[in-house]
Amino acid sequence: MTADDSFNRLDDDDYPAYTMGRAAAMLGTTQGFLRAIGEARLITPLRSEGGHRRYSRYQLRIAARARELVDQGTPIEAACRIVILEDQLEEAQRINAEYRRAAESANPTTAP
Repeated sequence: MTADDSFNRLDDDDYPAYTMGRAAAMLGTTQGFLRAIGEARLITPLRSEGGHRRYSRYQLRIAARARELVDQGTPIEAACRIVILEDQLEEAQRINAEYRRAAESANPTTAP
């Protein structure tokens, strides 16, 4: 991948653009917190060629939600489970809306 390819992917929510230190600073948390939510399998950072953890914007949004719950007193494992369930619910609602739109376009109702 060239430098131009990397630069063009910065708008990609799944592109692992942020180092652990930068991600922790952006979230206002510690690198230990990021390691802990990784161990809880909330997010799995990609690794650079040198083996360093790299995070995407999508992963940072997930981590920020977990941090919000932990800051409210929720244990980290419970916070991770809540975030996973919220993410699954959001995805299920998105899929349901797609099916609903497809069904409505396949069977349009006629007005009297």
